[in-house]
Amino acid sequence: MPKLLPKFLLLFLIVGCASTKKAKYDDYVFHNKSEQNAYIKAYDKALKLWDVPYTEENIKTSFGKVHVILAGPKNCKDLVLLHGMDASSTMWYPNIKALTKNHRIYAIDFIMEPGKSTLTASPLSKEDMVSCYNEIFNYYKLKNFDIVAASRGGWIATLLATQKMNSIDKIVLLSPAQTFKFIDKVGKTSSALMLKLFPSEKKFGKTLATFSTHPEKISPVYKRQFYLANKYAKSNSSMLKMTPFSNDELRSISNPILVLIGDHDVINGDDSVERAKEYLPNGKTKTIKDAGHFLSIDQSKVVNDAMIDFLK
Repeated sequence: MPKLLPKFLLLFLIVGCASTKKAKYDDYVFHNKSEQNAYIKAYDKALKLWDVPYTEENIKTSFGKVHVILAGPKNCKDLVLLHGMDASSTMWYPNIKALTKNHRIYAIDFIMEPGKSTLTASPLSKEDMVSCYNEIFNYYKLKNFDIVAASRGGWIATLLATQKMNSIDKIVLLSPAQTFKFIDKVGKTSSALMLKLFPSEKKFGKTLATFSTHPEKISPVYKRQFYLANKYAKSNSSMLKMTPFSNDELRSISNPILVLIGDHDVINGDDSVERAKEYLPNGKTKTIKDAGHFLSIDQSKVVNDAMIDFLK
């Protein structure tokens, strides 16, 4: 583990607990209703970037309301999309046209992050996360479905795949965070923490430049939503639950898995690629050139082609 990581995570936890304790508004993510409304307005604008027909649904679970966006032909294979941290399901706008060609899409907003899902229970443990997603899968009667998951979503997808009883077929992991190893370049990722602590447009721009090789490709509409997620949402300690999976846990996953990692990624490096190669029985890896952690935006066509080819 990098020497700085414990301090990084401890500070993240302290800030999260403090902000949650001080909040008067009874919502796990947002401090007040006006900030939540501003964020949802930005979310709705960003969702229009999908540029494909879609519907939105709210699913009642034991843990709260979960927001799901559905798109693509109903008679095609089911594909679940799990977004990255604070990114929400709108992040898939550069990929959704390609993915809906041969799949029925279920994009799920993580219940403990900015989005349209609402947590009404206590913060989710690993076991709770599994139960929550299984409730969603059961609601839609999903069997033998595929998953495409980015960053934190990749960690969640891996967690689901380690469960003996699951109905998952193929999995695509886009730079999964804390999955094969701890954060690769902790010092560089500190910009994201500073943005969370002291949000500003300047810090936001620096964070995008750290996580993306081509921040100019990111839609201004989506940038606005992503910035408000960092500006308005409370910090939380859920990242502490995201520890790398053991060798045995990775070996237990029999699903075909494609791991895509950018060559300029600050979350994953060569060690993550090597560990994926060594311990995933049916794993494939591919390094995406000229791409950072936001590889689905940095090199959307290359990533889309790789995903589609693998999911055929």
